[in-house]
Amino acid sequence: MACMTDTVDDDLAADALTLGRRIRAARVQRGMTLEALAAAIDRAPSQVSTIENGNREPRLPQLRAIATALGVTVDDLLAPEAPDERAALEIAVERAQRGTVFNALGIDPVRVSKAVPDATLRAILALHQEVERLHRERAATPEEARRANAELRATMRARDNYFAELEAIAADLLAAVGHAGGPVSQQTVADMADHLGFSLHYVGDLPHSTRSVTDKRNGRIYLPTEQSASRDSRSPILQAFASQLLGHDEPRNYAEFLRQRIETNYLTAALLLPEKDAVAVLTEAKNFRRISMEDLRDAFAVSYETAAHRFTNLATARLGIPVHFMKVHESGTIIKAYENDSVAFPSDALGAIEGTPVCRSWTARTVFDVEDRFSPYYQYTDTPRGTFWCTSRIEKAKEGDYSVSVGVPFEHVKWFRGRETPHRALSRCPDESCCRRPSGALAERWEGQAWPAARTPTSLLAALPTGTFPGVDTTEVYDFLERHQP
Repeated sequence: MACMTDTVDDDLAADALTLGRRIRAARVQRGMTLEALAAAIDRAPSQVSTIENGNREPRLPQLRAIATALGVTVDDLLAPEAPDERAALEIAVERAQRGTVFNALGIDPVRVSKAVPDATLRAILALHQEVERLHRERAATPEEARRANAELRATMRARDNYFAELEAIAADLLAAVGHAGGPVSQQTVADMADHLGFSLHYVGDLPHSTRSVTDKRNGRIYLPTEQSASRDSRSPILQAFASQLLGHDEPRNYAEFLRQRIETNYLTAALLLPEKDAVAVLTEAKNFRRISMEDLRDAFAVSYETAAHRFTNLATARLGIPVHFMKVHESGTIIKAYENDSVAFPSDALGAIEGTPVCRSWTARTVFDVEDRFSPYYQYTDTPRGTFWCTSRIEKAKEGDYSVSVGVPFEHVKWFRGRETPHRALSRCPDESCCRRPSGALAERWEGQAWPAARTPTSLLAALPTGTFPGVDTTEVYDFLERHQP
């Protein structure tokens, strides 16, 4: 299951910016220098400057110390309004420059200081608002899908991709069928279905657009007789009854469809890799500094992607490790992504990530050029937001090859197998000169002379909101149920 989106980040940034400006205003009104305030709270002037500039939010004890030194209350400093009109203008410009629209432009932000006239700040803000309007206009057709993706990722990041209520449902069901720990067998999955009142039926004419079909009226789950070599045969069963266990009704909109899909996938992974057992395996691996997605995969007999996804559920909440995850098509397009470690995924103006191209220097792309595709691939990538370590592996699907990657900030690589890798790359994205803009000579030679035809992965097309269950032919499903009902 792939946390807060850029929209939530913007709100947090605005709070920090307002707090910083209120601290600065109170300090200036008191006639206190930056150095004097730093000395009063026993911090370096640079740390106080970082707080006043809105780049860091102080913890409550530090905020109390600042308030005492300035002779004001904590409530005064936390008031939501800017201290004056100039500060409000500065906050608006800073907020705009930290947002997804400005970052997508790949240009350096203007340093907002006292020397910058009000008229200049208003011009910058007006230009940003116009660019934002044009982005929204261009994104009008699939806007609902992108906005829903961004909002859902916000919820996931805010909760570190860990949903205790879904973990509890999985634990109760495992206990109900007597699962004693370790990998979950096919028989155990069948026992779960039976416990929930479903019988399993394998058929050769399952609608082509489905992985399973559930007949809720007669308590039947229909599954294909031929299983894909790239898919776990337990997953379709778990996903089929997971929706019923979670009480899902027909989705009323695309956002609800996405939420239901995320909850279903989360519960499926929580059943295949039970929390208690998975945390025990990962904790031991962390203690020995050898966490590995391959080992987690093998310990529970699941796919690499399922293991990587499940790791994101438990990494932060249970191991204290921030993490990011990516599934990228061989074309370079992001299919799924999640992060709570501040890595800068590419995104559109609405904060949506799916469908955007990832930097060519990131592990998720460089792994496609590796000769040995059967061994784990590790790489450090230096980015504008710091150095990240990542492990990646190629998986095959009918739409082509995909890379599945898990990464962490440099300071957490000490817990992972593969940290000694010599592979390193430099990424300057979102600066377009990094890998998105062709060189001057190349552009001059071919601009206006190329006409490529895009090959869009079917999974991206299925993600577009076209009906109650996107990508599914409802008429075909109803005809199928009519043929097979007892």
